[in-house]
Amino acid sequence: MNKGIRFTDEFKQDAVAQVVERGYADSEMADRLGISTKSLYTWKAQFAKSPRVRSEVAEQAAEIDKAVS
Repeated sequence: MNKGIRFTDEFKQDAVAQVVERGYADSEMADRLGISTKSLYTWKAQFAKSPRVRSEVAEQAAEIDKAVS
């Protein structure tokens, strides 16, 4: 495994796309890329949603914070 190596967001997004959009198994993709499955799971949680959805969720969270304050 690659320890201490930082990957770009583009690399992470491409890895997630291979699993989410193209149907590769998590373990297969992690092995092919030389990363841990834990890293891939973390990236999936971060990037699996489209940018539009992530933006909407962030906006909703801001509205909730505003309403609670």
